[in-house]
Amino acid sequence: MQRFALVGAGYIGSVHAANLAAHPDVDFRLVFDVDQDRAKALAVKHGTRAAANLEEVFDSSSIDAVFIASSTDTHAAHLRRAAEAGVAVLCEKPIDLDLGQARETAAFAAKHAVPVMVDFNRRFDRDYAELKRIVDAGEIGDVELIQLTSRGPAMPPLSYIATSGGQMRDQTVHFFDLVRWLTGADPVEVFATGSALAEPRLAEYGDVDTSVVSLRLPGGALVQIDCARRTGYGYDERIEIMGSAGMAEAGRHRAGAVSRYYSGKVVDDGMHPGWFERVQPTYAAALAHFVAALENGKAGDGGSSVTPSLEDGLKAQAIAEAATLSLRTGRTETIHY
Repeated sequence: MQRFALVGAGYIGSVHAANLAAHPDVDFRLVFDVDQDRAKALAVKHGTRAAANLEEVFDSSSIDAVFIASSTDTHAAHLRRAAEAGVAVLCEKPIDLDLGQARETAAFAAKHAVPVMVDFNRRFDRDYAELKRIVDAGEIGDVELIQLTSRGPAMPPLSYIATSGGQMRDQTVHFFDLVRWLTGADPVEVFATGSALAEPRLAEYGDVDTSVVSLRLPGGALVQIDCARRTGYGYDERIEIMGSAGMAEAGRHRAGAVSRYYSGKVVDDGMHPGWFERVQPTYAAALAHFVAALENGKAGDGGSSVTPSLEDGLKAQAIAEAATLSLRTGRTETIHY
């Protein structure tokens, strides 16, 4: 049994709490949040205890791993503290919104050789895993063109936007990671363009809600990612990979699979109402992957043996930084890893 503490009892923390409580090989011991009432409520719900302070959380004599799901501006500090204590970490992205600080924190964790995994949960989507198997097996030949879509369904609050780092760092970064994972290649340059169509006030934050990003891979293959914060039809996510010998596609997920046939028309079930309904199973799958890595002793060497690793997190963030710069300059930008 892996003894876990959870830091962060907000929305995403509550998702992780449910998965920690349900996992048969997890001893869910503690929940900590700066809002003690929120931590206590979540602890009671899942049969665990609210930690009075962070000393309890980062105590390697009673805790094996910490799940960091607190606000983004606290990730780096918590990761450093876990590294000093010799406690394994499963961390929500990003390590830190500042890439330089993220790199320093990752180096610090690597120096202390603690197992660390970044929670890029979409790698654990069943359909995307099949896409990777197809690409790795060479079933569609050499990858030449990839199209990824992430749309909607609704604008997050402006208070969230103000601290999110912008669409490239917050939303599109998941798909930067997927491109690297699916192809096994690091993009070399990026061009991004975008508009604030759903919420014009985003311009005050230098952000966009609708964007198209183009990436070039080292061998010349091209990638296009279209992202929208708001749709009028639900959450829409899909990936298409064209190769020299064929094409593979992970299509839209609908809320159901029932078609209704009438005179002159067919009515199908629509899309999931939100992103969480679409990706919910991937959170439990990511946790299971991390726990298995800890139990099998494959998460050593500073976490480099368990993926998505700190390096994966840094590389996806480096792409997001270059894409954000491209939004400002209107030019194709080189990606610096």
